[in-house]
Amino acid sequence: MELREHAGVTAFLAAAGKLLAADESRHNLIYGICSTLIDTPDAYPEAYFWTVDDDETLAALLRTPPFNFAVARPLREGALAFAAERLRGTESPGVTGAVPEADEFARAWTGEPRLRMKQGIYAAREIHVPSDVPGAMRLAAPDDRDVVVTWIHAFQDEALPDEAPHLDIVAVVERRLRSDAAGFALWEVGGRPVSMCGFGARTPHGIRIGPVYTPPELRGRGYGSAVTAAASKRQLDAGRDFCFLYTDLANPTSNKIYMNIGYEFVCDSADYAFD
Repeated sequence: MELREHAGVTAFLAAAGKLLAADESRHNLIYGICSTLIDTPDAYPEAYFWTVDDDETLAALLRTPPFNFAVARPLREGALAFAAERLRGTESPGVTGAVPEADEFARAWTGEPRLRMKQGIYAAREIHVPSDVPGAMRLAAPDDRDVVVTWIHAFQDEALPDEAPHLDIVAVVERRLRSDAAGFALWEVGGRPVSMCGFGARTPHGIRIGPVYTPPELRGRGYGSAVTAAASKRQLDAGRDFCFLYTDLANPTSNKIYMNIGYEFVCDSADYAFD
């Protein structure tokens, strides 16, 4: 086996395309990072891409510092362990990927990886929009920048591990508000935003939904379900085959909510820290 580094996202997708396409839902994170780099090359200051090759591409992974390695499902057992052994010694906070590929890479990198978060990957082809929630969805506009930034800060503080690398929220929000393919949906009641759902990071046939955030004092009223359903349906109605989202498996309420509107479980995903 040979570990090959690729000069950019286009070369990486050419080499890893067949492997990634075998399970688009499972690989939506890698696809989303790649599409973001294609659409806005300055979204990540640095980006690194690798494949493990023999007579064909056996594994694929990438990294956009300061974030984790993201790994795809390999064609051969041991291919990701081979990559980890070759890359060990480079700086990285951890690895993110579906299970068991994230497990293989993490254990090869360090014998005792620390599980930072266990998530579920969900996909939807059809969406059921709740009919009993007051209000309506609208897309966020530039004037909504401050409330979206505030809510994403609150989401990260609540949902992400303290030591996990965080996005430059202001840059992400401003980039999405300028984009034709990404953005934020707001659920409004009486002209007041009460919940938010992001969308972006497209895949060949779909798009990722999230983050979803409702202020604590407004929860329990169905606003999060409604805005997620409406934003997802809008993407499917526009011609996408899938919508994808990630859930915290430690939060059974959110997992049930998403399944109630049409999302189906695909696989487990793990976020490991390399301490």
